[in-house]
Amino acid sequence: MTSVSTDAAPSWRARFASGAAVRLESLIVLAVLCVTMAMLSNAFLSVSNILNILLSTSVFGVLAIGMTFVISSAGIDLSVGSILALSGVAGAMLTSDFNLPWWVGVLGCLTMGALTGAFNGFLITRGAIPPFIVTLGMLGVARGFALVLSNGISIYGLPPEIVWLGQGRPFGVPTPVIVLLLAALVAHVLLADTRFGVYAQVIGDNEGAARAMGVRVERMKVLIYTLSGLLSGLAGLLFAARVNSGEPTAGLSYELTAITATILGGTNLFGGRGSVVGTLIGALIMGVLQNGLNLMAVRPFYQQIAIGAVLILAVWLDRINSKEGWRR
Repeated sequence: MTSVSTDAAPSWRARFASGAAVRLESLIVLAVLCVTMAMLSNAFLSVSNILNILLSTSVFGVLAIGMTFVISSAGIDLSVGSILALSGVAGAMLTSDFNLPWWVGVLGCLTMGALTGAFNGFLITRGAIPPFIVTLGMLGVARGFALVLSNGISIYGLPPEIVWLGQGRPFGVPTPVIVLLLAALVAHVLLADTRFGVYAQVIGDNEGAARAMGVRVERMKVLIYTLSGLLSGLAGLLFAARVNSGEPTAGLSYELTAITATILGGTNLFGGRGSVVGTLIGALIMGVLQNGLNLMAVRPFYQQIAIGAVLILAVWLDRINSKEGWRR
């Protein structure tokens, strides 16, 4: 396979470096939403409530970071919520049922997530099965395994070190928020400043051109889905640490929230453009929306309607922006 020429790589890097930028519309939506919620609820701007927003955002924010790589490569991962649950159950079993050290539980969560994601990538590339079908199937398979391993009940009694990852507050900041920011920083550099990130976007923009450049597309796709699974495992670790248990029903509908946050942040649903910073903004939009609806005592059923409507609106606006922007 031919290698990427010295002239081609910088040109593609320059083209997709714009994917690191934050879409102005996302910031405007976040600002307007915050002002609106502050007007509707006096408790919205309290320090404790702001920390609650950041804490609730941290889990699906980590999922959305992994989703950014997948969607920017013109893929989709509907299994992230189920992988979250399976990873949390696996980590809890290792420490609670088998009495292994806490760090084995942490590695168990991350390894389970990464292996499941890699299996998704293997089926997509070697099996030539569309990502939608593979990850939709894995949504059920991973959830089913989580229920089988736990016998459908929560696994309690995690070590204090793991619980600290979900409930600790160094310098007054919840530990999951710090983990989210560190993961976002690493992912931002990976997407915007490395060949891995550039190639992921090149594949999403034009897979044929990526092959002509010498990109090993199949290998890249496996790595992308492995990364998504790894971050799903990290999210599962954070969720389990927050509630001090492995929950086989954790992460229900989280894939919808993660996809919505990713699209709101400016990642093109049809591939070719991604922004980790934008995804963080999108995750905050979803966090503020859910928090504001809770403060106004809106029933959870209506919250699901709101999230679905926001996803449809985000995709519609993205299509309008794409037609007017550099890609169209």
